[in-house]
Order: sequence, then C-alpha cells, then structure tokens
Amino acid sequence: MGPDIIKLKDIKPALSGYLKETLGLLDLSPVPDDRIIHDIRVLMKKSRAVMKLMAGSAGSDFFNREYGTFREAGRILCSWRESSVHRKTLKELKKMHPLVFKGLAGNQKIESLIKKTDQPAEPSAEMKEILERIRELIYRSSYRIRFQKMTDLNPEILLKELEKSYILTTEKYLISRNSMKAADIHELRKRAKDFLYQLWFFRPVNPPVIKSLEKKLDTLTQNLGKYNDLDQLIRTLEYKYSQDTALPVMDELILLIRQEQDRYLSRVWPAAYKIFRPGRMLESVMGFKVLRF
Repeated sequence: MGPDIIKLKDIKPALSGYLKETLGLLDLSPVPDDRIIHDIRVLMKKSRAVMKLMAGSAGSDFFNREYGTFREAGRILCSWRESSVHRKTLKELKKMHPLVFKGLAGNQKIESLIKKTDQPAEPSAEMKEILERIRELIYRSSYRIRFQKMTDLNPEILLKELEKSYILTTEKYLISRNSMKAADIHELRKRAKDFLYQLWFFRPVNPPVIKSLEKKLDTLTQNLGKYNDLDQLIRTLEYKYSQDTALPVMDELILLIRQEQDRYLSRVWPAAYKIFRPGRMLESVMGFKVLRF
C-alpha cells in the first residue's frame, strides 16, 4: 500500500483555520460570552488533537511548543467555562424537577451558582490581561505554523498515529466501563474527542462510513460531556451526607443528579461497545478495504 493511495484532508490549512477562527472570536467582543468561550475551547481541543496526529511526523520541538500553547490557552479558559456550565446544568434540572428546587429556595450555594451575573460592557484589568495573554499565544503560534513545512507528511505515519489514538480510546473505554469512576469516564471522553477530531482528516478515505462514525462519536462524546458536567456540579456543591446535618431536599437533588448520570451512561455504553469493543481493529471501523486496493 503506497502512501499516495491514502487521500487525506490537508492538515496545515485546517490547523491554521482553527487559530484564525480563535483570533476572530477573541475580537468579537471586549468581554467574551459563554458561547465564545466554549467555541474557543473546542478549537483548542481540535488543535491539540491535530498535534497528536502529527506526533510521529513533526519534530519534538515543534510538537512540544505548539501543543503546550494550545493546552495553556485551554487551561486559562477552563474556570470561565465551569461557572456557565454549572448554571446551565442547574437550570435544566430545575426545569425537569421544579418541586425539588422549590424546596431549595434560599440555599445560597444553589442560588449563587444558578444566578447569572451581569456581563460587564468592558473587561476588568485582570480579564483584559488574560485575553491579551491568550491572543498573544495564539497569534505567535499562528505565525510559526505559517512557516512550518507540512506538505511532506507521510499519510501512512499519520494513519499509524490515528491507530494509536483508537487503541488508547479502546483502553480507556475498557477501564471506565469496568471501574465506573468519574475520572476514568472523563478520560474516555477526552480520548474519544481526540479520535473524533483526528478522524475528520481521513474522511476522504471512505466518506459515507467515516461521516457516520463521526456522527456516532459526536453523540457519544456529548453524552459523556453531560455526565461529566453533572459530576463537576456534585463536586462544586461539596455536599456529603451526614445523619447529623442531613438535608432531605439536598439528598433528593444529589439522587436526581445521579439518576441523570445513569441515564447518559445508558446511552454511552452500547454505542461505545460498537466502536471500541475488544478485538475490533481500526480497519473494520473505517471500512479499510477501500485502502487495500
């Protein structure tokens, strides 16, 4: 199988496009709203997934520098995202279970999380510094990538990196399915996201099969994301049952959250098994016969 048989989407224009879009989002408003923050974090995840795909082709200096840049930008924005996600998650729960939240009226922790603070017209000095830091990181990375040669990337090496990503995600699936620990489930989501974003570059290999697989992975990772959002909410609430200080209405809320988590996982496991079941090869997942001609 020669490398010219494997037709892929060009990596450099895609990666440059992610960074250009990020800079554009940063310029939309002096104070980014929840949607902008979310979209930038997604673009940083896509950029990191691309770097991982090139790990076997790119030099270590280039990989470490750019991957570190995208990770740092995502880390900076993480705390901003958490508050908006908690608010959205609580509002969804309140809509489904109004009586429970009626009993939580006056709970300062719940009210502080669910209340949206007024978005200022101008950024604070701290926010301005943070935004400038992210803008500088992305601009410099974009400039460096402009002069980085990526035309000679070997498709077969990229394919091997995709296979590594698939194997790693399969391992995370098995670990999380057996342990049922939130941390393991979160790891599964991160690796499945990587695989999803990397798979896009291989769409020309077998468009109908890979488009369908992308759709299944997108739904899978969304359900894993909902599970993780609920887990983070429980951690933020810092509620632990005690007979001495038991709050029945909080017990009920935590129980409802756990039930919602179970509902999302009931959608995750059957779908994940079809894609990542033990013994399944990447070839069969992607319809690899197309590559063998």
